[in-house]
Amino acid sequence: MIDKIKEFKAEAEAFQAHTKEEIEAFRIKFLGKKGILNDFYGELKNISNDQKKEFGQAINQLKNAAQNTVAALKEDIENKEEDSGVYGDLSRPGSPINIGARHPISIVKNQIIDIFSRIGFNVSEGPEIEDDWHNFTALNLPEYHPARDMQDTFFIQTDPDVLLRTHTSSVQVRYMEKNQPPIRTISPGRVFRNEAISARSHCFFHQVEGLYIDKDVSFADLKQTLQYFTTEMFGKSKIRLRPSYFPFTEPSAEVDVYWGLETETDYKMTKGTGWLEIMGCGMVDPNVLENCGIDSKEYSGFAFGMGIDRIALLLHQINDIRLLSENDVRFLEQFKSAL
Repeated sequence: MIDKIKEFKAEAEAFQAHTKEEIEAFRIKFLGKKGILNDFYGELKNISNDQKKEFGQAINQLKNAAQNTVAALKEDIENKEEDSGVYGDLSRPGSPINIGARHPISIVKNQIIDIFSRIGFNVSEGPEIEDDWHNFTALNLPEYHPARDMQDTFFIQTDPDVLLRTHTSSVQVRYMEKNQPPIRTISPGRVFRNEAISARSHCFFHQVEGLYIDKDVSFADLKQTLQYFTTEMFGKSKIRLRPSYFPFTEPSAEVDVYWGLETETDYKMTKGTGWLEIMGCGMVDPNVLENCGIDSKEYSGFAFGMGIDRIALLLHQINDIRLLSENDVRFLEQFKSAL
C-alpha cells in the first residue's frame, strides 16, 4: 500500500498542465471529497498499529505534493494570463510614465551655478558641521565680537567649538586655505540659524556665496559681475548698491535690483518702491586674506552672497518658505516642467 502511495506522489510531482481546467481536474482527482487521498485515509483504519505511523506520513507527503503542484501551476497560469493581458494586445494604450519634478531650490541653484560657470567660477563645497575658526574667527569675527550676534547660531552643547554653519563663507575660508590666487569660486549649500519659523523665515535655508581673489581686483569688477548676474538671472539690468556692514568685507554693500511696478504683485514685493534687495557683497577684508594665508598686499578680491530660497520664492511666486521643506507632493508637482 505504501508503494502505491509513493507512485501517486511521483505522479503528482511530475504533473503538468496548460489550462485551469486541467489543474482543477487534477485537484479533484487527488484532493476532492472522492479523491485518492480520501481513499487512502479510509484505508488507515485497516492498517496494523505498527505500520500506521509510516502509512500516515506517506499520505501526508502525497497531500503536500498534490497541494504544492496545484498552487505552482495556478500561479504559473495566472502570470502568463497577466503578461498576455499587458503585452499581448498591441492596440492597448501605453502605460503613462510619471515624470519626476526638480525641487524649486535645485532649479534656482542650478541656474545660478550655470550663470557663474560661464564667467569662470567653479563650485566648492564644505561641511555643514563647522568649527569656530572657519565659521567666525577666520572671517574677522574673533571671540566676543558683537557682530556674532547678527547670526543666531546652533552650537553643539558637548563642544562649544563645534556648530552648524551659519553661512557658506566657511567654505570660502577652507578653499582659500588650500588654494592660492587666482581664485574664482561659488559655494552653494544649506545653512542653519536659530530663528523662529514663519512664512518668511526658517531655521535652515540655502545660500550661494561667491569669491574672486586676484591681483588688482576692484569694486568696479564686483559691480560688473553682479550686473551680469542680475541680467542673466532676472532679465533686469538696473541695479544699485547701498552701503552696508559685513565683518568680512570692507567696503560692504547691499544689492538691489529694479524689479519695476508693472503689476500689483510688483507693488507688494517691492513695497511700492520698485527696488528689491537680493544679496550682500563687498571687497574682502585684508584680515580675512591674511588669516587664510594670502598676501593682502599683493592680492585683493570681492565676495557676495545670496539666499537661494528667497530667489526661489521670488521667481516662482511662492508665498510661504515652509512649502520648500514640507515635501508636499501637490506643491512639488507644479515644477514638473521646470528644468
